[in-house]
Amino acid sequence: MHDFHYKNGELYCEGVPVGNVAQRVGTPFYLYSSNTLASHVRSFTGAFKDVPHLVCFALKANSNSAVLRLLGKEGAGADIVSGGELFRALRAGIDPRKIVYAGVGKRRDEIEYALKVGILMFNVESAEELLALDRAAQEMHSTARIALRVNPNIDPKTHAYISTGLKENKFGIPIEQALESYQTAKALANVEVVGVHQHIGSQITEVQPFVDALEKLLGFVKELKAAGVAIRYINIGGGLGITYKDETPPLPAELAKAIKPLVKNSGCTLVLEPGRAIVGNAGILVTSALYHKDSGEKQFLIVDAGMNDLIRPSLYEAYHEIKPVVEEVTAGRAVVDVVGPICESGDFLAKDREVPEMKQGALLAVMGAGAYGFSMSSNYNSRPRVAEVMVRGSEYFIVRERETYNDLIRGEKIPRWLE
Repeated sequence: MHDFHYKNGELYCEGVPVGNVAQRVGTPFYLYSSNTLASHVRSFTGAFKDVPHLVCFALKANSNSAVLRLLGKEGAGADIVSGGELFRALRAGIDPRKIVYAGVGKRRDEIEYALKVGILMFNVESAEELLALDRAAQEMHSTARIALRVNPNIDPKTHAYISTGLKENKFGIPIEQALESYQTAKALANVEVVGVHQHIGSQITEVQPFVDALEKLLGFVKELKAAGVAIRYINIGGGLGITYKDETPPLPAELAKAIKPLVKNSGCTLVLEPGRAIVGNAGILVTSALYHKDSGEKQFLIVDAGMNDLIRPSLYEAYHEIKPVVEEVTAGRAVVDVVGPICESGDFLAKDREVPEMKQGALLAVMGAGAYGFSMSSNYNSRPRVAEVMVRGSEYFIVRERETYNDLIRGEKIPRWLE
């Protein structure tokens, strides 16, 4: 579900014409629907309302402060992977007792920050990290609440770059070794074992991988109980996919129907870490047509958004639907590569795509861009990062100003010997 629709041939976000926003802020820009964001959070909380649960939004998908504030007001916690994401979550008003901290490379200063504010738990990825947490907690006269991230070796049937639950991936502790790691953790004076964690991948479009992984995890929880290790939280991660093209991913209600019977008598709180499923279809990237080009072999539509703004097509060969902001009834159609201004052959938003013929200056909407869009953007080619805008009903607000050229050099200094 999303709140982008056509009215009299013009694309709207909720009650706001997308073209009106473009006139105000220029292009490119990201545009988010607050109603879609809220509805998607509620779809998770509603689906799991009859079991103890906590929804921790994955900040890596979208870390805009306004997005986080909205999700926090809807009761969501946060799944973070850096000190910067912790800072963003706290600044947005998210309760630290609803924050879980994953990631294979937590630095000492980041660990200390998380201990100081009292997050719910660390998702520990290795034996050395476990010992580092114990040392930090000891020196801070604190206790580190932890869950070990267990790698269940389950194929999520998704793109190899976003698969995280196989033995060949860098994440987690192999499930065959995890009991020993838990026994080590239990013996540490400054560590409190509270949970078990897994995350098998992203953009998963079937329920079965979640079921297979959870069944394996619950079997392991029984082993832990027999070994005297008590577990209060079962964290199944995130990864539920969205529709970009012709996928038919399960809704949160379908996921809940499949896994609630497995956990309802566990005595544990279920933790979920959705990211893309909440923000993906809640946002679009709006760009303008600059030029047309015919190489003799291909037709190109050159736009003002590039791979630095939305890298998913270049990085994953990901599909994003491209729609005209204003539908021209008389427009023909053409097969083109939609490309940006970046100095790379890999700079494209779509290849061999049939789209309506676009005049210079026409606006295009790149759909499903709310997740891993701005959060993965960069200043490559010294391009200022774009504006972000949020709509609520018939009003909109610029939730991140477009960067200026001066922003590009903020923090840079010329040494005296070059002056």
